[in-house]
Amino acid sequence: MHEFLTVREVADLLRIKERKLYDLTSEGALPVTKVTGKLIFPRDALMAWLRHNTDYGSALPALMAHPAVVAGSHDPLLDWALRASGSELATYYDGSADGLKRLKAGQAVAAGVHFHSAQEGTATVDRVSAEMVHEPVVLVEWARRVQGLIIKPELADGIRSIEDVAGRRVVCRQAGAGSEALFSLLLGQGGVDESDFTRLPEVARSQSDLAEAVAHGSADLGFGIEAVARQHKLAFVPLETERYDLLAWRRDFCEPPMQRLMDFTRTAAFAEHARQMGGYDVEATGRIIYNGA
Repeated sequence: MHEFLTVREVADLLRIKERKLYDLTSEGALPVTKVTGKLIFPRDALMAWLRHNTDYGSALPALMAHPAVVAGSHDPLLDWALRASGSELATYYDGSADGLKRLKAGQAVAAGVHFHSAQEGTATVDRVSAEMVHEPVVLVEWARRVQGLIIKPELADGIRSIEDVAGRRVVCRQAGAGSEALFSLLLGQGGVDESDFTRLPEVARSQSDLAEAVAHGSADLGFGIEAVARQHKLAFVPLETERYDLLAWRRDFCEPPMQRLMDFTRTAAFAEHARQMGGYDVEATGRIIYNGA
């Protein structure tokens, strides 16, 4: 093994363009020396720099030592699997948009995301490829989830479709949450204006918070996944099946914590728990949707 690495070898190692590498060296960000006019990199010093996350880590999030945190959109099956797998990963759920922002900033190893637009089949890939262009990330399918109206049982007979939201007290998710974006799309498709119902002033910051607001009587209904409706013994009207994904830095995805999680998804215990929760299809869990530069 050579003691020194060339520009091309280091660029390949860091998965960045050679031009970016030259920029970093000109800024003094990397251990480097010059021999007969050519840049060479001491292997040991370079690897130490990577391990210890130098001051320039914030300028290059892909190379940072990321906190052992999964951010983004809340998913109860993911929440359970992170614990049951022994992944040792913590969570910080505050919606898909927040998760993407935190991942970009190097504040998480992965984020749960589900974006929605009129072009439903490509919304998440379009958003990720646009905001993480040339970044070494991987987008992996976690599960297909059934989304719909979560309703107080005593009102179930009177609420059968998105149009029946009119005149009701509705608990909503925060701006940037994937479920909130999908709810808004479905309202528009059903011809329901926000002025047609009463939006509670307090938002639900997770799927569980939304179901609890309905269960406690604060709201007549909310829009969320079937699994939390079942958990809280609430009525449910299915409206849409969506794909929920995990977006991760490629390097972190290959490390033991994330691999423990993904290995666990291939067990009978995982499949059975998803079945018992209801509203999940985990047939394609682990499928690579997008592989960044």
